[in-house]
Amino acid sequence: MTSFEIDLDGTTRVVAIDISGPDRFRVIVDGQAHVVRAVRATEFGLSMMLEDAAAATGAIRDIQVTPGRSGELLVTIGGRTVAVTVNGRRTSRAKSDAAAHAHGAQSVVAPMPGRVVRVLVGAGDAVTARQGVVVVEAMKMENELRAPKAGKVREVSVTPGMSVEAGRVLMVIE
Repeated sequence: MTSFEIDLDGTTRVVAIDISGPDRFRVIVDGQAHVVRAVRATEFGLSMMLEDAAAATGAIRDIQVTPGRSGELLVTIGGRTVAVTVNGRRTSRAKSDAAAHAHGAQSVVAPMPGRVVRVLVGAGDAVTARQGVVVVEAMKMENELRAPKAGKVREVSVTPGMSVEAGRVLMVIE
């Protein structure tokens, strides 16, 4: 089972996900279990059908998840869209801009468990602030992680195909 925290409108929620069959997942949000069917809806989006107690009355809620700006996920439920961040590691634009001018080494970490799809830079490469440096697939979505600051890549600790846990340091930029 994979667990992580999400920030939804300023409220932190604990989420755990376990595969229960083809395209089916057992999702526990703040201790409450749901069965979710997830399929790729678009190149970047997922469509999730919540099949829990509401399904017994014939109501199935369609949930769309697509990438947003600044590393957020945009979740649309019943026509309402909210921005969600995972593990609180993705920060606002102002904090990102401040980090871009930070001194010293900065780490690029996995925001959630997943698999490294592509490493876009190598040790010794010069990078600019917010330049894509590694792509991680999580929950059937590819997430391009960006350099927190301009500098030189000191080390890369992952290769394509590797599984990573949330918070794992993928590379260091100085």
